[in-house]
Amino acid sequence: MIIEFNDNLLTGNDTIDAQHRELIGRIAAFVNACEEGDGKVKAIKMLDYLAEYTEFHFFEEEKLQQEVSYPGYNEHRAKHEEFKNTVETLHEFLEESEGPTAAFVEKVKEQVVDWLFRHIEGFDRSVAEYIHYVNNPDRL
Repeated sequence: MIIEFNDNLLTGNDTIDAQHRELIGRIAAFVNACEEGDGKVKAIKMLDYLAEYTEFHFFEEEKLQQEVSYPGYNEHRAKHEEFKNTVETLHEFLEESEGPTAAFVEKVKEQVVDWLFRHIEGFDRSVAEYIHYVNNPDRL
């Protein structure tokens, strides 16, 4: 599975897009390490970084939403919480296992990669469009 940032993921907001590039790059490295059997310790460290970076990124996104009184803020924030809970569950799964198994990698692909791509293409793009609209009200 190729995990890379592409034009379908562009929101039009430079800050959000740059953070998504970083996030997707880290997820790709994490999945690659798991698939290559780099070991439990490396996988845990990479998952820890992913948790830290998503916390930072979600905070930044939510701050942007609050600044423009984005009407879908509560729903968007709930999706972020859902993702953070998923990462925590994966962390617990990894801690209890011998290392990143094939089943673990599949969970990551479904619950992290697929989720994130859908989230960016839907929720995050909507936020960026709303911010653009708020900043350019005369461009209808």
